[in-house]
Amino acid sequence: MRRSASVHEAVTRCDHAASGGPPGRNRSRGGEIVDGATVSVAVVASRTEAELIVGLLRSHGVSAAVSADDAGGQYPQMQIDGVRVLVAPSDEASARQLLADADDSLS
Repeated sequence: MRRSASVHEAVTRCDHAASGGPPGRNRSRGGEIVDGATVSVAVVASRTEAELIVGLLRSHGVSAAVSADDAGGQYPQMQIDGVRVLVAPSDEASARQLLADADDSLS
């Protein structure tokens, strides 16, 4: 099965759209995404939930992207392995802290 875009391309697009910067030079708070290097900070059941998490992280200045093998949301039944939220390695600690704080506030 061929994916329509690599994780690197997805991160490039989301960072380019968010920062208005040139494609290929992706910046995140505290570091630069180099050659698509990303870390998964969450695996959730749906693209919708992943997009909400990405919105939370971005609202706090963390570059984030959704990674799902579901044909761009066209086949949600293919999300059986979960949908991942990806961040730059330099943003991992702050992203995990933000997610922990959000989880604690719901308890």
